Amino acid sequence: MTPQEAQQVFELIKAKHVQIIDLKFNDLPGLWQHFSMPVTELTEMDDLTKSIWEEGVGFDGSSIRGFQKIQESDMILLPDPSTARLDPACQVPTLSVICDIYEPLTKQPYSRDPRYIAKKAEQYLRSTGIAETSFWGPELEFFVFDDVRFDQAEQYGFYYVDSVEGGWNSGRDEKPNLGYKPRFKEGYFPVPPHDSMQDLRSEMILTMINVGIPIEVHHHEVATAGQGEIDMKFDSLSSMADKVMWYKYIVKNIARKHGKVATFMPKPLFGDNGSGMHTHISLWKNSTNVFYDPEGYALISETARYFIGGLLKHSAALMALCAPTTNSYKRLVPGYEAPVNLVYSARNRSACVRIPVYTPNPQTKRLEYRPPDASCNPYLAFPAMLMAGLDGIENQIDPGPPLDKSSYELTPEEEAAITTTPGSLEEALCALEEDHEFLLKDGVFTSDVLEVWLEYKRQHELDPVRLRPHPWEFYLYFDV
Repeated sequence: MTPQEAQQVFELIKAKHVQIIDLKFNDLPGLWQHFSMPVTELTEMDDLTKSIWEEGVGFDGSSIRGFQKIQESDMILLPDPSTARLDPACQVPTLSVICDIYEPLTKQPYSRDPRYIAKKAEQYLRSTGIAETSFWGPELEFFVFDDVRFDQAEQYGFYYVDSVEGGWNSGRDEKPNLGYKPRFKEGYFPVPPHDSMQDLRSEMILTMINVGIPIEVHHHEVATAGQGEIDMKFDSLSSMADKVMWYKYIVKNIARKHGKVATFMPKPLFGDNGSGMHTHISLWKNSTNVFYDPEGYALISETARYFIGGLLKHSAALMALCAPTTNSYKRLVPGYEAPVNLVYSARNRSACVRIPVYTPNPQTKRLEYRPPDASCNPYLAFPAMLMAGLDGIENQIDPGPPLDKSSYELTPEEEAAITTTPGSLEEALCALEEDHEFLLKDGVFTSDVLEVWLEYKRQHELDPVRLRPHPWEFYLYFDV
């Protein structure tokens, strides 16, 4: 920590009357973990202050998903002072600091630290000479429910969610039922009282702004039952991954504050739209957008076309990191605005890669990669997308002609010529197993990370879901 960073941290502690320091880090699947200490541990002991900021704090890596085995459990957290923020979810004044993870013996960054992978991806981009910076603008969608219950045992299994907005509650006796419940697939952009979440989302975005996340817009999304979207202003890869973690943390905690519950689960409702994370990407060099060409299709450059080629070629493998849950493939089906056909197009939201054409301004030219969802770990998903696109540029992978018609209205002949995203997490994991060399370039991803990812997903997600009877199977088969 530089003297300037130290001064800024201690000024913040003093100005906000901070009493607790909270250290946050990311496990491999993508959830924030944390522990806290009294602020006196930083402000009253110079030697300990140095040990925390320069030598780190120890923790048990064997208790964190995707990390160490028990015989090699000791790990080190090194706080990043540039991430220090007053935590908006805590009543006791708390300074939240995101940490990097290090090996205690070698003092080297930990290969399975997702944040380290994101930083390596940015370094690799600079080393290629293609661009200096990549900008990312993910559009996270989520549901806010009033109630959720779920359980599973040997002899039963169920889930139940409810929302005052749920279209299924139009006839419920609510003493009184005030109506105005968005119909299925008709939740996009209605004003209050249909949009009952307006003030809730406004509180969410104002909280995000207070922790340093510029916000462009918020609105109700397509589904009934409180689906929403908040769009952040674009940022560089690692910084945006940090912001995604703050975004999810704030949305969940503001919802809880109001007696509600938020989820980024891709497909919590049957028969309505799921929640995605359409991700806008651009590359910049010498303050110039390398994806822009005034003569190109939809004003994109040949470099951008090759980047698309890499995304399309590697999409099956990418889904193992960008849509990494069994539930993701309940969303990735035709008919629910979820792109499954691996094509690109201007304006066309049924395409896997969309090229927004709202304005001819070179500064805004970008690609929108639509299959990912917010169940992903952004520190893994963003680097994976970047590495796929860079592989397309380096190998000049031609994506072919654009598809400027709805990919859900193709003739059988046209449909047969188009490849699709995997139909299940199992297919995506197999694709990653077969196609991952592009991720290993310059050690951005390492083999141990991918091996642990595949092992964890198969043992802790695929098999447990596969082995349990599904409630609908009783409807289909109980009378056989």
